[in-house]
Amino acid sequence: MRVALFVTCVNDALYPATGIATVRLLERLGVEVDFPAAQTCCGQPQYNTGYHREARTLVRRTARAFEGYEYVVTPSASCAAMVRAHYAGLGGAGLGPRTYELTEFLVDVLGVTDVGAYFPHRVTYHPSCHGLRLLGLGDRPRRLLAAVRGLELVELPGAEECCGFGGTFAVKNPAVSVAMGRDKARSAVGTGAEVLCGADNSCLMHIGGVLRREGAGLRPVHIAEILAGTEEEPPR
Repeated sequence: MRVALFVTCVNDALYPATGIATVRLLERLGVEVDFPAAQTCCGQPQYNTGYHREARTLVRRTARAFEGYEYVVTPSASCAAMVRAHYAGLGGAGLGPRTYELTEFLVDVLGVTDVGAYFPHRVTYHPSCHGLRLLGLGDRPRRLLAAVRGLELVELPGAEECCGFGGTFAVKNPAVSVAMGRDKARSAVGTGAEVLCGADNSCLMHIGGVLRREGAGLRPVHIAEILAGTEEEPPR
C-alpha cells in the first residue's frame, strides 16, 4: 500500500520528530510513504479567522499536492478535521474522503491495534476537540495505546474538556486560554503519569507550555512517537 504523508505545518516547523515517527511506524507496517513536497498549510488558521478567500487558495494548493493518492495520512486530528469538514465548500472536495488521521488509518484501514510498539511508561491520554468531536476518533487512540507493551494507561479526569488552545482562540483570548490550559495540566499531573499523550501537537504544545512554566515533570509526547517505538528502536 502506498500513502501520502500530510505532515502539517505545525509538525514540519516545530515537531519534525512526529513526522519521522509516523513514517517509521507506517513503514514498519508495510506501507510505502510518499511526501509530496508541494504541501504547505491546509488553510485552517485563515478559515477559522474568517479569511475564507485566502483559505480557498491554500485549499486548492493542498488538493493539487495530494492528487493521485488513494490515502492521505496525517498525524493531526485538527488538520484532518479541516480537510474533511470544510474542504468540500472551498474547492477541495476530492481530498476529504481520502484523508485520514493517523489512528483511524491504523485501525480502520490497516485493521491493526497492536502495532508492535514498546513504551515502558505511565501514560495519560488527552483527546483533542477536533479528534473527539469533528472526526469522532472515539476509542481508537486508546485501543492503540492499550496494546503497547510496557505502557500503563491511566484515565485523565475531565478528558473531554478543551485544553484551551483552539488555534487562534489562544491568540484572541489568552487569559481564558491559559486558565483552561492550567485546568487541563492540573488534571494531567494529578494522574501521576510520566507522559501526556495526544494526537495533536498544537494541544500538546499549549498544555506543555503550562507544564514547563509550573515546573511539572510530566512531558507531552505525540501518539505517533509512542507507537513508533520498539525495544530494538526506542522513540527518538
